[in-house]
Amino acid sequence: MNSRQFIQHHRQDWKELEDLIATMHKRKSKIKGADINRFSRLYQKAAQNLSYSQTYYPQEEVTPYLNELVSKSHNLLYRDQVSSLKQIRHFFGVTFIGLFLQQWKMIAVAMILFTIGGLGSFFAVADDPLHVYSVLPENMAQSFDPDRLGENEGEVDSPMMSATIMTNNIQVAFLAFAGGITFGLLTVYVLIYNGIIVGAIAALFWHYGKSYEFWAYIVPHGMIELTAIFIAGGAGLLMGYKLFIPGAYSRGYVLKQQAKRSVLLLLGTIPLFVIAGIIEGFITPSTLSLEAKYLIAGLTVIGLILYVLIGAMLLKKKPTAVPGS
Repeated sequence: MNSRQFIQHHRQDWKELEDLIATMHKRKSKIKGADINRFSRLYQKAAQNLSYSQTYYPQEEVTPYLNELVSKSHNLLYRDQVSSLKQIRHFFGVTFIGLFLQQWKMIAVAMILFTIGGLGSFFAVADDPLHVYSVLPENMAQSFDPDRLGENEGEVDSPMMSATIMTNNIQVAFLAFAGGITFGLLTVYVLIYNGIIVGAIAALFWHYGKSYEFWAYIVPHGMIELTAIFIAGGAGLLMGYKLFIPGAYSRGYVLKQQAKRSVLLLLGTIPLFVIAGIIEGFITPSTLSLEAKYLIAGLTVIGLILYVLIGAMLLKKKPTAVPGS
């Protein structure tokens, strides 16, 4: 039996289980005994199908679909035993890291696209600083003056600045993610364009011998911020790739399944943007020394690495808890 026959043979039972899960979520305390018996039977059958699919179709889309269906059923069955706080902790400690590790190749592609844009604009502006007016919008290009870097330290409205920056970064990440529905074309544009902006500004400060000062103001929040944008961009690229090459499934089905995983990846970046916004609003414009700001940047990198490593270790203990694994 090939995967297509396997899906056709069991599709009706899976659809029935999906409908039953939705019904039981809505009714909660008003669940009939017949529904519970039917749910139990379909749940056990789906778990058996998952085991079979993991053995014979490990690389097919049906396997992550069944894994998610069984996970939903399991969570519904034991929902009274798991608090909301534990669910949140489980998501950020295991589920999000699992998705991150699964999609790391697309996240790396997102980083490469950003880097290509950044390097291209850097060399263009480094060759002639006036090129910054060709690369960047005029109002943006005019707002950067290397000689005034750090002039307003300690004088900004930090809470307002933090909130504004955080909102803007989340909008960029959402646009990079949502661009996946355009077969990833908008996502590619957003990543390259933002790389172009950073590269052009970096080249301008390099030309005036202010690179050390410039990066001291960028990297404390930038390491976390860019990681989150790459993750969101990777989610968008993966969705676009799946739409472009859906395989044996319809584009509608692929979009539905991949969008779920991509949305979870996007949600997982929100705390990263919050942290980056706080750093950019309170630490970047502060009177701390440049060395202290570089130290904070190093600590953020160490924190990110530890977060992924600890999550990976937890994931090994609970491998079935990650949708799409």
